[in-house]
Amino acid sequence: MSTWFSETFPNVVYQGWGGDTGWGTAIFQTLFMTFWSAVFGGLLGLIFGVGLVVTGPKGITPNKTLFWILDKIVSVFRAVPFVILLAFIAPFTKALVGTQIGINAALVPLSLGVFPFYARQIQVALSEVDSGIVEAAQAVGASFSQIVFGVYIKEGRSEIIRVSTVTLISLIGLTAMAGAIGAGGIGNMAVAYGYNRFANDTTLFATLIVLIMVLIVQVTGDWLARKYNHK
Repeated sequence: MSTWFSETFPNVVYQGWGGDTGWGTAIFQTLFMTFWSAVFGGLLGLIFGVGLVVTGPKGITPNKTLFWILDKIVSVFRAVPFVILLAFIAPFTKALVGTQIGINAALVPLSLGVFPFYARQIQVALSEVDSGIVEAAQAVGASFSQIVFGVYIKEGRSEIIRVSTVTLISLIGLTAMAGAIGAGGIGNMAVAYGYNRFANDTTLFATLIVLIMVLIVQVTGDWLARKYNHK
């Protein structure tokens, strides 16, 4: 098996597992960027998504002005291509983390790049919650937080898990472009050490690793969505 692997993926073996250019380092960088960007971008997206629902025309606290502001912010960030966003917010990134390059710097554009997509997904997911349940909660005097967490989030948790799965898969793809600012990762391995050096086996191996990651996220997300689907 080891002989077959060495013959089929010679450049992969040459890269090795450890070191700054090793596969272990690249996988760690991708997981690091995906996890923390999902945390920061996810929280921001959830806040905006919930805000769009509750301040909307059919929300529990309609507010035309606030809804317009939230909607435009999400729309503007969603309209900017990720590669352009990397360059556009470089000064903000440097002010926030002290540098424009590297894995930590990549977290800023990744978080800002994924949050508008997730916000829209959350908006759609929560909009599908039965309005009758929301009205019933309001009728018995439930507070704002009780309605948000006890009705919207609880009733829509299965759909939230589904959209979170889609967002995570998208985020894994965005980390590949983060190599443009020296963040490394599997995408950078595929381009810098595979495509640019005509090492097709490196590109293929990187693609297989990404596919495995996506498959794990998809299977786990589908399982959790089914588990928490109360319907």
